[in-house]
Amino acid sequence: MILNKYTGEQIEFSCEVFPPKRDDDMYEIFQTLDALEGLQPDYISVTYGAGGSNSKKTAKLAAYIQNVCDVEALAHMTAVGMTAESLNERLEELQKKAVRRILALRGDKPRTMTDEEFETREFRYASDLIKGIRAFGDFRIAAACYPEKHPESESVESDLMHLKEKCDLGVDELITQMFFDNEKFYRFREAVDRMGIKASLHAGIMPITKVNQLGTSVSLSGSSVPTELSNLIAKYSEDPEGMRQAGIEFAIRQVEDLMRNGIGGIHIYTMNKADVTKEIYEAILKA
Repeated sequence: MILNKYTGEQIEFSCEVFPPKRDDDMYEIFQTLDALEGLQPDYISVTYGAGGSNSKKTAKLAAYIQNVCDVEALAHMTAVGMTAESLNERLEELQKKAVRRILALRGDKPRTMTDEEFETREFRYASDLIKGIRAFGDFRIAAACYPEKHPESESVESDLMHLKEKCDLGVDELITQMFFDNEKFYRFREAVDRMGIKASLHAGIMPITKVNQLGTSVSLSGSSVPTELSNLIAKYSEDPEGMRQAGIEFAIRQVEDLMRNGIGGIHIYTMNKADVTKEIYEAILKA
């Protein structure tokens, strides 16, 4: 927990890492986790490859966070490619490693999965996965949400209805996809309140520290890009260090505004860069 200097309330501070593709790079992610441990976050989440391609690494990193760093671990888990048997195996593995928090996601179609396999998958949606986790045992379940609606949703209204359905199955907390326009988040928060959703809401913040980072991020999250951010990218397109610092400062301003408006939790998408997360953390703690 960190103290919100604007409201005097305690808010949760957390961050996300992802397992490296190459085994040779695992040492570096352990160094990143050791550095993040020093910030004493409320939890660190670990992503999960398409169709469970990184499931073993996810479990290994979650166990390290939980048992070595002594920080709560939140393990991502995707419905795509999952069966009832494999779900129970992975839940048993996490349980043995004392990891009790899971982010339940639908997940994207893996490149190795045929269209027929995708259409006939056993767990179609995150809600199916949530039911399976709840039936297995006592885990704290988080779900993802989209302040500007899921890219595949027909409308904002239908997206909110699906979110309500997930939460009614027993979701404890919501983590937003990255967004760059706080006003859109505030409208989303008001809509969530009107739906009667009680799960705690954590704002997902992605520091844009490289010019080419934004295109990929937006395509995955469906987030719009405010003029202020697009102007920064244009200004520092030939200045990598300037872009890094400008991106961090933009994220800090975004978090400061969220804190002034009574946010319950801040979740930083670190891109495995502990130094960037540390700069944001230290800046928002300053009086």
